[in-house]
Amino acid sequence: QVQLVESGGGLVQPGGSLRLSCAASGSIVSITAMGWYRQVPGKQRELVATISRGGTTNYADSVKGRFSISGDNTRTTVYLQMNNLKPEDTAVYYCKAVCLGPDSWGQGTQVTVSS
Repeated sequence: QVQLVESGGGLVQPGGSLRLSCAASGSIVSITAMGWYRQVPGKQRELVATISRGGTTNYADSVKGRFSISGDNTRTTVYLQMNNLKPEDTAVYYCKAVCLGPDSWGQGTQVTVSS
């Protein structure tokens, strides 16, 4: 199994930036892709961005041009650079590892965009 630990959330003003990190441990050789999702109360969890083991990225339309997903050389840590944040980006952000076995989720980190 893969364990994921997120960090980097917090409170930021509109227009500001945050960088989220997600560190994977355990059966990392089984990871085929990693991604970030977000959820607000009363709504379904939605995709924000994903990156495959080969480096192919995918973004939700709502974050294109503002957010950037990347991974380190070992493919054990994935980052989400969030720029020009908007109040509607406020959510709990979750890291996900797509694995050959069962997928894994992190515990989530709160991002609040407010003045």
